[in-house]
Amino acid sequence: MASWSENPILKVEHLTMRFGGLVAIDDLSFDVGRGDITALIGPNGAGKTTVFNCITGFYKPTEGRLKLRHHDGDTFLLERMPDFKIARHAKVARTFQNIRLFGGMTVLENLMVAQHNPLMHASAFSFAGIFSLPRFRNAEAKAVERATYWLEHVNLIDRADDPASDLPYGAQRRLEIARAMCTGPELLCLDEPAAGLNPRESAELNKLLRYIGANHETSILLIEHDMSVVMEISDHVVVLDYGEKISDGNPEKVKNDPAVIAAYLGVDDEEVETVEQEVGV
Repeated sequence: MASWSENPILKVEHLTMRFGGLVAIDDLSFDVGRGDITALIGPNGAGKTTVFNCITGFYKPTEGRLKLRHHDGDTFLLERMPDFKIARHAKVARTFQNIRLFGGMTVLENLMVAQHNPLMHASAFSFAGIFSLPRFRNAEAKAVERATYWLEHVNLIDRADDPASDLPYGAQRRLEIARAMCTGPELLCLDEPAAGLNPRESAELNKLLRYIGANHETSILLIEHDMSVVMEISDHVVVLDYGEKISDGNPEKVKNDPAVIAAYLGVDDEEVETVEQEVGV
C-alpha cells in the first residue's frame, strides 16, 4: 500500500463531474497523504481546476465522495457542504491561478481579513469590539501575532504597511499563500502557485512550501505546470488527462511512466519510444 493511502487526509472516491453532455472528470479516485505535498498535474484541459472546484465547494460533483479527515479525527464529506463551511469548518484553504488579493488594503490588512471569522466571534459580532473588551483585545493581539509570523516567513514583514497592489508579482504570490495559512488550514489547495515566477522566486516558493509541510499540520495539494517545482518538492503526483487518472505515484515513477510522456508529448502510447529517441529524452 502507498504511504499516502495509509494515512490520508483526503480521499477522492469515484469523482465525476458533468457539464451537460461534457464529462470533465470521469470516475476519478486518489488519496492525499497527511503531511504530504501532493501534485495534481496534466496537460491543459485535463480537468485539474475542476477537481479543485469540487474539493473547495465551487462545484457540486455529479457523482462521487470527497472525504476529509482532520488530525483530531473529525470527518467531513465535502460534496455535501457549501463552500463557506468547507473553508470555515473543514478548514480547506485555496489560492487561485489568478491572484486575488485585496489590492487597496495593506499587506498586513490582507492577513487580518483572513482571520475575520474568529475576530467576529470574539467581538460578539461588534459589541465587544466597539467597547474594546478584553476578549476582543486578546483575539486581535493573537491575529496580529499570527499575521506577523507569516509575514516574516514570506519575507514581507518590511512591506506590512504597503498596499498589496504595490508588491511585485512574486511577492503577491507569497502573500496569497500567507493569507491562506492565516486561516489555519488542514488542507491547502494551491492553483499554479509557480505561474509567472522566475527561477529565484520559484526557489523561494519551494522553500516556503517545504517549510509549511515540515512545521505545520497542513497538507498541500497543488496544481502545477512547472515540472521542476513538482519533481523537487512533491511526495506524491497524480496525473490527469481528459478527466481521467493516467498515473499515480512518487515523482520518479510518474516521470518515467509512458502514459504520462505520451500525454505531454501529444502522441499515442505506442509512439512514445520513437518520439523519445527523436527528441533525445
